[in-house]
Amino acid sequence: MDEVTALRELEDDVPALTGDARAAARTRLSEAIAKEGRRRAGVLSRRLVLRAGFAATAAAAVTGTVVVATDGGGPRMSALSAAQVLDRAADRYRADGAGAPVPRDDQYLYAKEIYTRTISKNGKRTTHMDEFWISVDGSRPSRYVYDGRIKDEPLLSSHETRWPPTEYAKLAELPTDPDELLELFTRSSSGGIPTYMDFLMLMRDPRVMPPGLQAAAFEALAKLPGIVLDDDEVDALGRHGIGVTYPGMTIGLVFEQGTYAYLGLRLEGVRGARTKGKALVGGEKYIEVRGRVASGVVDEIGRRPR
Repeated sequence: MDEVTALRELEDDVPALTGDARAAARTRLSEAIAKEGRRRAGVLSRRLVLRAGFAATAAAAVTGTVVVATDGGGPRMSALSAAQVLDRAADRYRADGAGAPVPRDDQYLYAKEIYTRTISKNGKRTTHMDEFWISVDGSRPSRYVYDGRIKDEPLLSSHETRWPPTEYAKLAELPTDPDELLELFTRSSSGGIPTYMDFLMLMRDPRVMPPGLQAAAFEALAKLPGIVLDDDEVDALGRHGIGVTYPGMTIGLVFEQGTYAYLGLRLEGVRGARTKGKALVGGEKYIEVRGRVASGVVDEIGRRPR
């Protein structure tokens, strides 16, 4: 289904196109995107499909529904183009990734993130922390700690797979040529917004990238038609960054100004809302900016890199 058509159909029966109706349409579009194009080596379970669609991020699985469409106008352009920012980030990570150690299959990928959440209505801002321990080869349960709440993820069944993968061996099979990588992601996710979301998922979960893959991912994103810049963004640690996003989306990557280091994600969501017909009832809209402050490889859940 074409995403624009889906959104229009969701709004057909909504009189006067109220703010609640728009929010409901966005939510249904997000769910459609998550369910579509997430099949690769077998049928994914509902848990994995939703996870691939950002429902298992701290913003969605724990506290709210991610809103993926804007009310119009789109992000505003900055002095640099989005392609230039992504290409400079690729140059940085191509150099940084040289000689990186290969994790063992029995180890865990660790990451720690600090994020701020600002309530749109009253400007109230809170700070939170997430930690992740993800099995390198997927043979052991992984652990997600969302602001102190522990969620252990069981092993994948024989017909389940992750896309994009987190296992180092599967990541090493991905092409490091940006054109080939973009073609693969487009083929796996049906193109457009789903392709963009898949690239964000590749950056979202803790991963040890094989040499050249992260650089190729940034260069492939730079080739995605329509990719644009947001205004100046500030992450949870106060670091000023440049936002890169896709038209009509409110989820984007943030890079540090000057160094082009990847800082994290910016997204908009709704907390505590419930669906009534085609409208979201109640809930608080918020803006969340995430920053990764630690990452590495450890031998067991609960350990942290030195």
